[in-house]
Amino acid sequence: MCRNVFVVSLLLTATVPLSVWGLEAGQRFSYPPEMPGAEVHTYKQVGDIELKIYIYKPRDWKAEDRRGAIVFFFGGGWQSGSPAQFRSQCEYLASRGMVAMAADYRVASRHNAKVVDCVADAKSAIRWVRKNAEKLGIDANKIAAGGGSAGGHLAACTAVIASGDDPSEDQSISSQANAAVLFNPALILSSTGIKDRLPLSAADETSLMERLRERIGADPKTVSPYHHIRPGLPPIIIFHGTADTTVPFATVKLFAEAMTKAGNQCRLVPFEGAGHGFFNFGRGDKTAYKETLRLTDEFLTELGYLTGKPTLE
Repeated sequence: MCRNVFVVSLLLTATVPLSVWGLEAGQRFSYPPEMPGAEVHTYKQVGDIELKIYIYKPRDWKAEDRRGAIVFFFGGGWQSGSPAQFRSQCEYLASRGMVAMAADYRVASRHNAKVVDCVADAKSAIRWVRKNAEKLGIDANKIAAGGGSAGGHLAACTAVIASGDDPSEDQSISSQANAAVLFNPALILSSTGIKDRLPLSAADETSLMERLRERIGADPKTVSPYHHIRPGLPPIIIFHGTADTTVPFATVKLFAEAMTKAGNQCRLVPFEGAGHGFFNFGRGDKTAYKETLRLTDEFLTELGYLTGKPTLE
């Protein structure tokens, strides 16, 4: 199975229409996002583009607090999507005591952005939150990143990849997330180092890598979390459907195994028979949404970002 799964994952990254990523039938999140109850700040400006972050605070929040925080990144193939995708997760985690946020970032359809631009924006969002930790009432060492599909890829990049920052920013302020919560993320975007597992001819591989390079805007390895695994990385939890045909389950399994082999904490939670986007609010009877959120709550509680037990009905 592993011989084919890399091909599937890489080909999907290079050839599937971008609008497919993270957007399931009947699920379209509004843009500009409707985020009632959120504080809205501009965390980054690129030319005339203002990138917003939507912040949900607990009811008993005080400026002198030092709470755990999480920043979510939406899915949509780095092409489209909306921060509204994670509104309900933000509302719940804020009700539990965290400062929960959803960040906008540049995408291809609105800003002609490459994947490297998306990664730079995600890192800028984490850096902005850490820089403003005191004003936000959070602990600068308890900033988690979360996201689904392409957004899961971005969240993973903030936790795993040391490069890719916006060079105009203060690099003395870390852009690394302290933990990550990933929902069907794209984690392997390069064939480098795994060519022996790819049943591709040299010509096919060259063509594939050229398409990936154009889409990403750089060598695919630079934004491929799997290729940056090393000891000492933050704890990660991954939720993934075993029937996902957009991001094959075996790719995240290999990522989790490599993380564990390097001595890192990485838990992969399979959802049997589930497809891409299974975790979204409003999907089916919300069973998967509630279960992933409950396990997210328990994961963040284990890390000290929350206290008490989940309050999901």
